[in-house]
Amino acid sequence: MKGKRFLAGGPTASQVAGFKMKLTQLPVAERTTGYCPEVYIGSSGHQIKSCHGFKRIKKDREHRWIDATVNDILSPVEAFHLQTMFQPMISHDQRFDFDRIPAVLELCFQAGAKVSDGTSYNLTQDTKKLYQIGQETLDAWEKLRDGVQKLLFVYPAKVCEHCSEVHIGPSGNKVRACGVFRYEGWRGAHRWRKAGVDDLVPSKVLWHRRPHDPEVLGDAGRGYYGHSPAVVELCMQAGARVPKKYFCMMKLLGLAPNVVEENGMKV
Repeated sequence: MKGKRFLAGGPTASQVAGFKMKLTQLPVAERTTGYCPEVYIGSSGHQIKSCHGFKRIKKDREHRWIDATVNDILSPVEAFHLQTMFQPMISHDQRFDFDRIPAVLELCFQAGAKVSDGTSYNLTQDTKKLYQIGQETLDAWEKLRDGVQKLLFVYPAKVCEHCSEVHIGPSGNKVRACGVFRYEGWRGAHRWRKAGVDDLVPSKVLWHRRPHDPEVLGDAGRGYYGHSPAVVELCMQAGARVPKKYFCMMKLLGLAPNVVEENGMKV
């Protein structure tokens, strides 16, 4: 496999950066404060008690919502930038000698893409309507994940079983940075396994409000609400057409909590 270049069907570096750029032009999103990673797409958050807080000490608490950023929707996953995939493993003492870049860009670089540090995007000249941006972003999201899947068939990538560290290459690295926080049980060297698409491009699944659901999702109906990936939900609210493969997890034909209550069933 050494020396091969496989870019057919895969995302280019400019497409990855352009995808993030389009996300900034879509509807309002909110995330919770503190140490809870939950995100909700809408002008106001939901009332489902699913916040665990710091160290997950408490559970089933209400969220406190603040405005979200692009990184809350498209979770950043970084990896060491290597000049060649088959160079010697990075030791712990070399951890500061290598740059860290987005893992998807590193995968594209190893596949032959040109990664530019000086790429800039002009957002002021884009006059397309919001729904067009939403559709383009959703199409780019699907192409990104499909392209990463194809690249992973050819180029190996590793992810730690105990943390979210990703390494593009066949053997991982020897940096002892796993479990560096006190609340993490495992400390020391990473324990590597084969990485999948969700390890490089996390879906960030959140609650989905259907047309027949209450205006504000309440905790009582949490067993009936659907879910969707954050990017898909954001694009859908901008008017994009959602692929059918997401309909099941979104529970589009499921009953709403108030309908269940009217039929005498316990929510």
